[in-house]
Amino acid sequence: MTPILAIDTSAAHCAAALRLEGRVPARVEPMAKGQAERLMPFLEDLLADEGLGWRDLAAIGVGCGPGNFTGLRIGVSAARGLALGLGIPAVGVSGFEAAAHGLPRPLTVALPAPRAHLWTQRLTGDGAEPPALLAAAEAGEVVHGPDAEALVRAIAEIAALRAATPQPRPAPLYVRPADAAPPRDPAPVLIG
Repeated sequence: MTPILAIDTSAAHCAAALRLEGRVPARVEPMAKGQAERLMPFLEDLLADEGLGWRDLAAIGVGCGPGNFTGLRIGVSAARGLALGLGIPAVGVSGFEAAAHGLPRPLTVALPAPRAHLWTQRLTGDGAEPPALLAAAEAGEVVHGPDAEALVRAIAEIAALRAATPQPRPAPLYVRPADAAPPRDPAPVLIG
């Protein structure tokens, strides 16, 4: 089996795993910021520790969220850029899918969100309902997502299952729109 690299930067960490024959080594480095600068050396270190280079990879899996807006964009952009440059598939995997990997369905998965909220999604045998953002107190009985290391390992396993079939380009999964507001002041007049 050819190695598959998985990346996840959806929370305050850089996480990566390699799906190899019979094992899935993974690393997680907690960080509140600086993922963009750290991600590529982090991935190179993981590959080097296994005696591999970029050209040894068969596919790249990436966690698409939900999660930190900037972190999602960093991970997805890196995966898409690497896949394009290496001529290999990039496979997007939602955090909900990764958290539910190997569990019987139907179930509702909850992932931590800011301000005492949870991102939730109901997964059934036929697919998935739209994700939602709920106050933690409203979530009811759910399956909470695994830690970052288990999550990135699941992303690698799911990517391995999907890599042989055509996949849409990975894109960030946003449960709600960004909470940034456009400026209230009119744009300056350009003199010309």
